[in-house]
Amino acid sequence: MKNTQAFTLIELLVVVLIIGILAAVALPQYQKAVEKSKGTQALTLLKSLGQAQEEYYMANGHYATSFDELSIELPAGWTAGGSFYSYQTTDAHTNGEWVIQISTESHLTGALFIGHPAGKPYQGAGFMYAPHYTGFAQRGLGRISCLESNSGVVFNKNPGDFCTKLFNGTFYEGEALREYTILEQ
Repeated sequence: MKNTQAFTLIELLVVVLIIGILAAVALPQYQKAVEKSKGTQALTLLKSLGQAQEEYYMANGHYATSFDELSIELPAGWTAGGSFYSYQTTDAHTNGEWVIQISTESHLTGALFIGHPAGKPYQGAGFMYAPHYTGFAQRGLGRISCLESNSGVVFNKNPGDFCTKLFNGTFYEGEALREYTILEQ
């Protein structure tokens, strides 16, 4: 009788089970890392557009109402349309994953919003660059906030899952729009 070395069915099932458990533990962390990477790209775009908005203001005495007026172009793949949070806008563009808008609300003139529209994993979450902000309390010039909206596009996760857990935001205020400080100049 020959002695052969082989795996038994039980041993094979145990290995498959262990791999399944490891994958189940790692997948949520992987998804968070991917979302943080995408969010960081959106935040970088927002900062660049905010700087271009400030340059436009210095040259013209008022804020741009269209992305075409700014000295920076949106990356390839962005098309007109979409809505994130601010409903009084003059210009909005989307790449399918994010929507970016210029606000015309009186207390947010020139503010830029970028966020996830409905149907995305962190829908209703995003960022705001406010060159000046006369809502709530006076804010610093060039304030960047992380937002989780409960109006319009609804943030469908636990409060803080996007802004605090992914971007270390500090809760500032709000109920319809939870606002977290990311950068204050």
